[in-house]
Amino acid sequence: MTKSYRISYLLPRALIVLHDFTMTALLWIGLAWLYAHGDDEAINSGFRNELMVVLLLQALMLWWSGLYRGVWRFASLPDLSNIFRAAVFGLGAILLVFVATGHFSRLPLQTIVLYVPGLMLFLGAPRLIYRVWKDQRLASKHTDATRVIVAGAGSSAEVFLRDIASDGRYETVGLLDDDPQLKGRKIQGVKVLGRIDQLGEIARATAADLCVIALPTAQTQALQRVVSLCDDIGMPFRKLGRYTDWLEAHDPVQLNEVAIDDLLGREPIQFDWQSIGRQLGGKCVLITGAGGSIGSELARQCAQARVSKLILLERAELPLLEICEELAVLDPGLEVVPLLSDCGDKIACLRAMQHGIPDYVYHAAANKHVPLLESHTREGLRNNVHATATLAEVCRDHGALHFVLISTDKAIQPVNILGATKLMAERVCQAIFNDSATQLSIVRFGNVLDSSGSVVPMFRKQIAAGGPVTVTHEEVSRYFMTIPEACQLILQALSMPEAFAVIYTLDMGKPIAISELAEQMIRLAGKRPGVDIQIQYTGLRAGEKLHESLFHPDEIYTRTENGRVLEAKPRDIDVNLVLLQAERLARALRQGDDDEKLLSLLREAVPEYTIQTTDKK
Repeated sequence: MTKSYRISYLLPRALIVLHDFTMTALLWIGLAWLYAHGDDEAINSGFRNELMVVLLLQALMLWWSGLYRGVWRFASLPDLSNIFRAAVFGLGAILLVFVATGHFSRLPLQTIVLYVPGLMLFLGAPRLIYRVWKDQRLASKHTDATRVIVAGAGSSAEVFLRDIASDGRYETVGLLDDDPQLKGRKIQGVKVLGRIDQLGEIARATAADLCVIALPTAQTQALQRVVSLCDDIGMPFRKLGRYTDWLEAHDPVQLNEVAIDDLLGREPIQFDWQSIGRQLGGKCVLITGAGGSIGSELARQCAQARVSKLILLERAELPLLEICEELAVLDPGLEVVPLLSDCGDKIACLRAMQHGIPDYVYHAAANKHVPLLESHTREGLRNNVHATATLAEVCRDHGALHFVLISTDKAIQPVNILGATKLMAERVCQAIFNDSATQLSIVRFGNVLDSSGSVVPMFRKQIAAGGPVTVTHEEVSRYFMTIPEACQLILQALSMPEAFAVIYTLDMGKPIAISELAEQMIRLAGKRPGVDIQIQYTGLRAGEKLHESLFHPDEIYTRTENGRVLEAKPRDIDVNLVLLQAERLARALRQGDDDEKLLSLLREAVPEYTIQTTDKK
């Protein structure tokens, strides 16, 4: 610690202690003078020694109370509480000493009664006055402060108002809340002006520049309502982060953009992270497609669960390098084995086993783009079915504990190559792991928000380019889940009661109309749908259908202990027939059969696969 730093650190604290000594002395002298009715001679006899005892004892109590760990700049109720405790215990110590020394009779009743409130006034008032003065000085430096109207008048709004009072970047012109009892009341000096649905007229009357949504625990419908009101008047909006976000942030005033997953139409699904940690901790995990949106998030969550080893299999160089570098920062002690390989290569799978027999295998590698796969039948079958079968056989033969196949809701009554190949992969895994020691879990996803190739990144690019935003059909809808939800669903599968094969999916609430999703994203960008950004309907693409399902009608699902995680038993299959079909597919791929022959094999293996007729209207 340098000399200049010691001076800058210690001098303010020394001045604070000197202030408190002075104020305590003035209080004691004043009380004695009042008792003596202004007779100076009456308070001279032995008073100096008495004053030194009082100052010493009170200084010790002030230090003990923790008052000097605070900062005048942020003096508040906790500081007054510390002063009160120090005053009460200080008075108690003074009385004990005076009784023990036989000088109790020198303490008049007025001094005992007035000492505690007097000390709170003498020590507390200067601190609060200093804070008010400092806040006003900071606010006066920001004459261009943004005029803010706050939707919500709860505890989050109160914390926000307290923080921005010293920030200076924002000036709150009013609060809105639907509780009629709050109208006209003030929070931190800011008045509740009306209901939230009066946002438009109140914002115009107060010349507000920004709406801050202080509803961190609100239902999605309430958030959508405020966003819609802001959209109607063209007002920018931000939302307050949760308290945990504030604690982790460097900026005490956390105003976040409203994310698209805030508007899913349901609350985020909570998982039992402790049980996941108990299951995964110390285990060896293999992840295929480890550089993709799902695979990389799985790797992060496995690292968080303290696995002992992560074997990452990925055929794209840069994504594999990026996730390995990220894991090295996230958990430097974690053993990460990167394998630049294709999981359809049996030799690559065998080499992966040489690094340790995995307790858990998460097979995330797949081709997933619906329209593109419609013209790439061979690659869809090779990667989604044959590569899955190759990996599954190696895992079975080497005694992997648990194999998790990541599938899709498009495998239910499939109308496209993606859904059909994923359903065939499900059945092939059932057949391969039949009568084996390896447990099979099949996890079906809905659409994953912001994953590679999903509709959200495409809409975001189109909005940034000024539109139009292209939607296939006015009525098309999809189930959506966030990337963390998707990955936690996968991890949750291994904490469920063991069974040979189980299908898991999320209760994702109601499906979301893609046209509504496009409109919400346009609003989140501060634009108006149909005015600033147009929405263009292009018609269903090859392999697409209007609506998706969570389970096949013949799959009877039940709720797990989580309540929001659904499970079902796969439909019965002819194991020998499915294995024969997998072998015929492998032979056809080796021989280079054309797409017609490959499609014929796929239709034979998945007889419910029907081609969807597109609608360009």
